[in-house]
Amino acid sequence: MRHPAPRGRFKRLASIGAAAVLTSFLVTAPAQADPATIPGVDEIVSSPNIKLIANEPKTGPFAPENALNSDLAFQGKYAFAGNYNGFTVWDISNPKDPVQAVQVLCTGAQNDVSVYGNLLFLGTDSIRSDDSCNSVGVPSSAPAETPRWEGVKIFDISDPRNPKYVKAVKTDCGSHTLTLVPGKGRDRSVYAYVSSYNLDVVDLPNCAQPHDKISIVKVPLKKPAEAALVSAPVLFPDGGFPGDADSRTTSGCHDITAYPEKNIAAGACMGDGVLLDISKPAAPKVITTVRDAENFAFWHSATFNNDATKVVFTDELGGGGGAECLPTIGKNKGADAIYDITGKGSKRKLEFRSYFKIPRDNAPTENCVAHNGSLIPVKGRDIMVQAWYQGGISIWDFTNSRKPVEIAYWERGPLSTERLITGGSWSAYWYNGYIYSNDIQKGFDVLEVSDRRIDKAEREKTWQFNPQTQTDYRRYW
Repeated sequence: MRHPAPRGRFKRLASIGAAAVLTSFLVTAPAQADPATIPGVDEIVSSPNIKLIANEPKTGPFAPENALNSDLAFQGKYAFAGNYNGFTVWDISNPKDPVQAVQVLCTGAQNDVSVYGNLLFLGTDSIRSDDSCNSVGVPSSAPAETPRWEGVKIFDISDPRNPKYVKAVKTDCGSHTLTLVPGKGRDRSVYAYVSSYNLDVVDLPNCAQPHDKISIVKVPLKKPAEAALVSAPVLFPDGGFPGDADSRTTSGCHDITAYPEKNIAAGACMGDGVLLDISKPAAPKVITTVRDAENFAFWHSATFNNDATKVVFTDELGGGGGAECLPTIGKNKGADAIYDITGKGSKRKLEFRSYFKIPRDNAPTENCVAHNGSLIPVKGRDIMVQAWYQGGISIWDFTNSRKPVEIAYWERGPLSTERLITGGSWSAYWYNGYIYSNDIQKGFDVLEVSDRRIDKAEREKTWQFNPQTQTDYRRYW
């Protein structure tokens, strides 16, 4: 997930995480793409091998334009969908007819969700008056003594239709995203790697500079109310990338994807891409870092291939709120970058191979940039489904790291031709034979793919899926 959240002027201008401030603005720049190639407002266009089979619009307190839908997680017959005002539990027993099981009101951007066993984790990355679901926002300009909270909330979902608030853990700079890593051996805990950062040039209460670390919360599975911060390792003791006119200074991480079976994680950390050794979950160590000051503005998220021999990093140019799929932007910015992992153990390196960006131009009223996706479990191939905001949903093959190719796409036309309204697919993930997308404005989408290149993926089933905690899909039940 996954956008910078509001703290001060710089963070507000960086991302759609600024909620209502940037949800829309008048477009004054001339069109930069051929209008004849752009779908009409809300018009659906796609390749012939993918189709929408269900859409459930936002409702109630989640319906307003500034109540953005965010990330997704899955368990059994349920999908858990974040929204800046809380989260929704969807019963997806019949993917063609999702049913809302419950809507939980708990405001606190951006409310990214992860699930593990009977627990749901909700990340809060906006300054709140307290850790309750009835809290109110606190401006960053408030006096230092003003009570403020941001961090991780934990819910009991043993009954998914009746989530119960269990505990909250405060973390420095809040929880922009979080990634779950299970304990090893007899350690019956799960660790939440909390990514957060500070884009401001001055210290703020609960978010002091320098912020070159992540926060790690340990949650005992049998006693989740005892969850607590156990470490805050500094990943960038030298300060990381200092930034330049085109790329963000490293000041924390935006997102981390873990692959616990391989004892490895990949961090997208603003100005740096990072490979981590997580063999000791509470004490991750940096193996290597990589930078791309020429084309990457904001290292946003990461996805391993199934063998953990490659990593796809995304660049969230414009913070998710800009029209970055225009001819003037080019194909190497706001794109994916594919890196091969070479070497072994502590000698591993990240070697750049190529970029991938959707091969379609968008309107200047469409926010479009690389965003959240996941692998499709096709044995022997590296295939990924990915959200591109109003650029839609793309399925692409990076088996050949140097020559990625798109094999399917689906998108709606712009929400407006008069103003840029923040919208489109925030997350698009493969889960048990279908693609589920949380559209920022249009709601919960389900898509079906019919393509011989991925047909066998429908046989692979899993009970629980957090895209930021990868597992070997050859071990799905």
